[in-house]
Amino acid sequence: MQLIWLRSDLRVHDNTALAAAATRGPTVAVFLLSPQQWREHDDAACKVDFWLRNLQALSRVLGQLNIPLLIRNAPRWDDAPTVLLELCRQLQIDTVHLNEEYGIHETRRDAAVARALKTEGIEVRRYLDQLLFKPGSVLSKTGTYFQVFSQFRKVCHERLRHSLPGRVPAPVAQAPLNIASDAIATQVEGFDAPPDRLRALWPAGEDEARRRLDSFAEVQIDYYQSERDFPAKPGTSQLSAYLAAGVISPRQCLHAALQSNQGELESGKVGAVTWINELLWREFYKHILVGYPRVSRHRAFRPETEALAWRNAPEELAAWQQGRTGFPIIDAAMRQLLETGWMHNRLRMVVAMFLTKNLLIDWREGERFFMRHLIDGDLAANNGGWQWSSSTGTDSAPYFRIFNPLSQSLKFDADGRFIKHWLPQLSELDNKAVHNPAQLGGLFGVTGYPAPIVDLNTSRARALAAFKNLPSRQTAGSHHE
Repeated sequence: MQLIWLRSDLRVHDNTALAAAATRGPTVAVFLLSPQQWREHDDAACKVDFWLRNLQALSRVLGQLNIPLLIRNAPRWDDAPTVLLELCRQLQIDTVHLNEEYGIHETRRDAAVARALKTEGIEVRRYLDQLLFKPGSVLSKTGTYFQVFSQFRKVCHERLRHSLPGRVPAPVAQAPLNIASDAIATQVEGFDAPPDRLRALWPAGEDEARRRLDSFAEVQIDYYQSERDFPAKPGTSQLSAYLAAGVISPRQCLHAALQSNQGELESGKVGAVTWINELLWREFYKHILVGYPRVSRHRAFRPETEALAWRNAPEELAAWQQGRTGFPIIDAAMRQLLETGWMHNRLRMVVAMFLTKNLLIDWREGERFFMRHLIDGDLAANNGGWQWSSSTGTDSAPYFRIFNPLSQSLKFDADGRFIKHWLPQLSELDNKAVHNPAQLGGLFGVTGYPAPIVDLNTSRARALAAFKNLPSRQTAGSHHE
């Protein structure tokens, strides 16, 4: 008997471990509920709900293949070896199949499970699945993990030109087993159910993920490069939540993009090329997670930035979290996050730079808050994005990067459509005033809307001074830990 241990790979199609298990013999699937661990990792309630809804959809599809889906409780990942060993004994499992996950806790969990099962003669087989390239296989000429995306991308392109990672077929129906699937809970203790309007934005299941991918690849990908930075336009794929939960694979996404671009990686449709690079950014940050494990430990990628004198400003942090900074583009973006479990990528950078540069508040506060609210929360992507925005992470820019929220607002939401949607109290303002109501004069600018909590010029100078006074990278040390 074969056991597929499902984690962030909630799909039947192009699932490497599932396909491998099914070819070796009768297969059973298991998913572990780990609410305590999820809370420790700041997983959002809407994300846990999304997992449960996708498990329900997956259970139905697996049922058509006569593959039972079992649910077991392992409150913390430390419990996983005992729980899985007991299940393997009950079912007389020969081999456990799993798709690799990345991050310190994930790696330790899987190693502990493998050790426990080995004592009983049960084999654990691991597969590359959520990445195009195995971490450690894309290295610099000196044999180290890349620290700059452009260099990493170049090597990936070279590899992809020679050989594309293939997709694996879905299993065929097996002979029925005398094992019943478990019911899937609709809620997990400690995680509130999100409102129906949020759920409606993110339907569960592979069919929905595939529909989104097909729709994007057929039409919107042509406009991706020109429209992806405009939050009021439907310029993005809306696939991030499905990728994070593994309802669709990066290989499926890559093949769809290449198909829309006649197989071209770096020429042809600029939208397709740009989107493929976004898939490689996802890849890059997971490789960073493995190559530089300190980022899994709430440490800065750039060691010298650990010396930054971040401000303790709880009232300003709360204003940022609640979308009442007095800067409409910031506040609208935060409202979008709170109500939908998602934020437009351009705005993720804008609000992150505002928090870490203009307010000089530790990026870890922002990283944690995002994870607690994102339906597409992913350790590697979230950490990578926050560290890039805060200038503590991977960035090849020779200058100090800081976005001005007003100029970003004017550039990417010129008519204020996005702002007015999320901040209806500003809906009567003209297209210029809506970006900076404080300029209208009066004590508070617009009734019901707060005054700016910080002066942009003064705060920019403060951030520049703080970063200028850091020790050199050589002094701080850049070893992997």
